[in-house]
Amino acid sequence: MTEALQRLRASLGAYPKLVVAVSGGVDSLTLATVAAQVVPDFRVAHAVSPAVPKPATDRVRQFAHQQGWKLHVIDAGEFKNPDYLKNPINRCYFCKSNLYKRIAETCAGPIAAGTNTDDLGEYRPGLIAASENQVLHPYLDAQISKMELRIIASELGLSDIADLPAQPCLASRIETGIAVTEEDLVFAFQMEELARSHGLRGNVRCRITRKGVKLETSEIAGTSLMDAVKLNCTESGRKFAGHAPYQRGSAFVGPASL
Repeated sequence: MTEALQRLRASLGAYPKLVVAVSGGVDSLTLATVAAQVVPDFRVAHAVSPAVPKPATDRVRQFAHQQGWKLHVIDAGEFKNPDYLKNPINRCYFCKSNLYKRIAETCAGPIAAGTNTDDLGEYRPGLIAASENQVLHPYLDAQISKMELRIIASELGLSDIADLPAQPCLASRIETGIAVTEEDLVFAFQMEELARSHGLRGNVRCRITRKGVKLETSEIAGTSLMDAVKLNCTESGRKFAGHAPYQRGSAFVGPASL
């Protein structure tokens, strides 16, 4: 057992009861896997909404079924919040506020999230919502980074998710200040799935920007893929803004640029 896993088990073992908020990514699924081993009263909660990619929900359901977890699937409810739909700089605050309140209404007990030490170096307004709702961060308590939690996932035999690329909510594809709509989220998801159908396996993002639709990839995008994306943009009345190398958080626009 790695030292990091020992620290995480010790951190989680302090709780007799715990609800892990699981998004479907490597962070939360690894946290839930370890929690299931050491927390006597353990369950997971997963939110569904237009901003949550279907493969993520399918992955959570599959894990819960295979591992015998008590799974609560809830409606996150952020699409009923006008402050979220406006897509301000702190959109994630409104999303996470809705999420944690819905989980608390559904499941009794402390809530834990998969925040790791790498996340502290970024602008994450969702952490304010977590603090307001007394959400626990076991990875932070155990001082575990993204690289370490991927190692833990491999050690636990979670080969299917250990190398999963980051997959934030679909609303992150929409440039700050452009209102969030289900139509845009569906389109972004479809274009990313189209890219994967062309063999791309790394990071893929379909950005909805003021200049038009931009496809970002961490791998070389072939001409056939770009032609297909451009055709989809034309058919849906969208402007195609071309291709660019994948850049994390490129749809976020700070206050000085708005």
